[in-house]
Amino acid sequence: MIFGRLDNLDLEKATMPEAVLEGLRFLSQADLASAPEGRIDIDGDRIFATVQDYVTRPTEANRPESHLRYFDIQYVVSGREVIGFAPLSTTGEAVEDLSEERDLLFYETMADETPLTLSAGSFAVFYPWDVHRPCCAVSETGEPVRKVVVKIRL
Repeated sequence: MIFGRLDNLDLEKATMPEAVLEGLRFLSQADLASAPEGRIDIDGDRIFATVQDYVTRPTEANRPESHLRYFDIQYVVSGREVIGFAPLSTTGEAVEDLSEERDLLFYETMADETPLTLSAGSFAVFYPWDVHRPCCAVSETGEPVRKVVVKIRL
């Protein structure tokens, strides 16, 4: 897992893997505030992004997830959310396997979950060995969030 802010990209780019940099360059150059919801192709199925608008929910209303073929760069354009994360090695078996059709595995619980608050301008990179629980509310009441998830095939 990597956490950062897009406005620090010039300072941090020497420490980032090239695949991560490809996604971050897209995020830094695109007009994400006015982009329509849905998929944006960057490099076919190798790299694409999804623009999402939603209201965050209580942590227990969101299921932990992981991926097998892609890693995520989750970037908050506006609003705030908490994303819980933990090593896949500490999580039990998946309770729902959508890996063939959507590259998505869901889990009932996540041991040793660490909360990470993302605000506008911040991003987190989650690899297949990271379980993550996105879309969680920062406070008791949810708030609107615009987020872009860049998917990069391993």
